[in-house]
Amino acid sequence: MGNEAILLRYCRVSLVRLFPVSLAAKGNVRNLSKVVAPEMDCAQAQHVMNEAPTAPQPLSQTGLRGAVVGDTRLSSINGEKGELIYRGINIHDLASSSTFEEVAYLLWFGTLPTKTHLDEFRANLNRHRALPSGLLAILRDLPKNGTPMDALRTAVSALGLFDSSVNDMSRDAQFEKALKLTALVGTILAAYHRISKGLEPVTPDPALDTAANFLYMFTGTVPDAKAVRVLDASLILHADHGMNASTFAAIVTAATLSDMYAAVTSAIGALKGPLHGGANEGVIHNLLEIGDINNVNAWVEKKFAAREKIMGFGHAVYKAYDPRATELKRIAKEVGASAGTTKWVEMTERMEQAVWDSKQLYPNVDLYSASVYYTLGIPTPYFTPVFAISRVAGWCAHCIEQYADNKLLRPRANYVGARGVTYVPVAERSADIVL
Repeated sequence: MGNEAILLRYCRVSLVRLFPVSLAAKGNVRNLSKVVAPEMDCAQAQHVMNEAPTAPQPLSQTGLRGAVVGDTRLSSINGEKGELIYRGINIHDLASSSTFEEVAYLLWFGTLPTKTHLDEFRANLNRHRALPSGLLAILRDLPKNGTPMDALRTAVSALGLFDSSVNDMSRDAQFEKALKLTALVGTILAAYHRISKGLEPVTPDPALDTAANFLYMFTGTVPDAKAVRVLDASLILHADHGMNASTFAAIVTAATLSDMYAAVTSAIGALKGPLHGGANEGVIHNLLEIGDINNVNAWVEKKFAAREKIMGFGHAVYKAYDPRATELKRIAKEVGASAGTTKWVEMTERMEQAVWDSKQLYPNVDLYSASVYYTLGIPTPYFTPVFAISRVAGWCAHCIEQYADNKLLRPRANYVGARGVTYVPVAERSADIVL
């Protein structure tokens, strides 16, 4: 690289630091002499370049957008077309014809099982559904001011203490941990819910699968078959979704060769954040605030006029209709009709149309999952935790995949701070030195 090219690059980096939204930040370096930098022009840059202790750092990749962490065989998103596949199978086919247990098996083993193998898998999950008595005692002693996500994060972390093979990194041990985690997340949440209401936890029924067992343990009543199918389809749709924030958190932890309980605890911590897993709670709060379908359009106009974001719209990857939203919209209509109230899904549809007319934004998975969960009678603070009942299968699948071909994940940061600063001893400082 010639001196002129080096100089232009240095000027560009310097201007990016001084003016983050300047022409330089947009990649325009043709008219650098016309951009006024308060402390450094290109001539000064030439002098500094000759004495600079290190070369300029590369520009950062905000939010790791477009960064590739590694290879996976688990799921793939085509954001331009609005497509999602698990192990090559379209999500629409799985949502309409499969079960959550079969999808978990598919993600973990890369196989569509025979009925015999699927029945064995279901039996193995049910073998692990009961909580250790010590973990139940922890749930009883948790502070009352916590949330269900707080309780789930704490309980999953503690769960590792009750597993004598917690540090066994063999493949068989990993699958056993995955079974325990996937079986127990729903049990933990149902038990915490009942304890918080002054009720005794309900023992899981070995004859029921994941969706049915959760509704049974949560309510104390054997659920309706239609409600079970609705929740089961929702669990399928949320089971995995590429390298999302919580999955990334899980594999970063797994890549250190920490145990799977620690990795899933990391994932739950990431899912707890409102920019990842909490949007469907925001959707139902919005619907309750609006109150009536006739108020939707005015409410949307008011929000956009105030430059406020509306939960349930837009996605970091999808530039088309989220395929999970397509399925959940259908499911929301079905569950509303079965429950005798379509108010919430009708309001959601009206909101979808109003947002599209104003901003041409597509809905994401959270928009219609909100009315599905609300109509099923699941309390709003449990919307994101129910997400975790499903996604834990994906987290475990990614951990198993990471352990099988592991490399420590160690990215770099783009340092943009000061350099060459002279240290001043504390006795000589008359004031704080800001760097």
